[in-house]
Amino acid sequence: MKKNGSSGVNRQRIVVPKSKPRQFYGHGIPGVDASKLAGKLIAVEGADGSGRSTQIVRLVEWLEGSGHATVQVGLKRSTLVSEELEKAQAGNILSHTTLSLFYATDFADQLENIILPGLRAGLMVLADRYIYTLMVRDMARGMDEAWLRNLYGIAPIPDAVFYLNVSPEELVQRNFAKKQALDFWESGMDLGLSRDMFDSFLKYQSLVAAKFKSLQKTYDFTIVDGNRSPDQITLELRKKINDVLAGK
Repeated sequence: MKKNGSSGVNRQRIVVPKSKPRQFYGHGIPGVDASKLAGKLIAVEGADGSGRSTQIVRLVEWLEGSGHATVQVGLKRSTLVSEELEKAQAGNILSHTTLSLFYATDFADQLENIILPGLRAGLMVLADRYIYTLMVRDMARGMDEAWLRNLYGIAPIPDAVFYLNVSPEELVQRNFAKKQALDFWESGMDLGLSRDMFDSFLKYQSLVAAKFKSLQKTYDFTIVDGNRSPDQITLELRKKINDVLAGK
């Protein structure tokens, strides 16, 4: 199937079934009994500097303090390819398809070895970014949405997904305050948006935010105002996760 260009996908709203066993977004994993995946899967999405990782830490402390065992996953944490992916990105020469497949392999390895075992054991699995970040990054680079949906058809549908939406201008300030620099890939420098990294960052993050909002129409995740204080965001996430735990 074609990988680049306009997808022309007819969007269909995907809603997590409330009273049925866990489902996958597509074909799933052969031999996996979804009815035995009794744990909860919570994903927090957002750009670098969105406060995403801070919220994950707070959620883990809160959940474990309430008696819920947790396990965590995130981008480039696979023991299979994380080191190779890090080295490949350092050269800033990866093609869009190669980069996409690297991240898909990273996700698939964590799915098999952490996410599914955690759900089988009844744990709270917290994802510090999930397939949506991978998809919007690829879509911003011209990858076909239908191809991506098929590629990530192995992914279980989470019980809740939160996208921390922060303005590009605020993201610039936060990244400079933390790292005193901007990342090549997070600035979209491979796309030729601008020769100036600062300008490219603003354009790329605006593009990614637009892709997230577009994807939200299909996957029905919650967009959270990430420009607020960390405490306000934490309270909102806890309330919504409490609803998930209550079966609402």
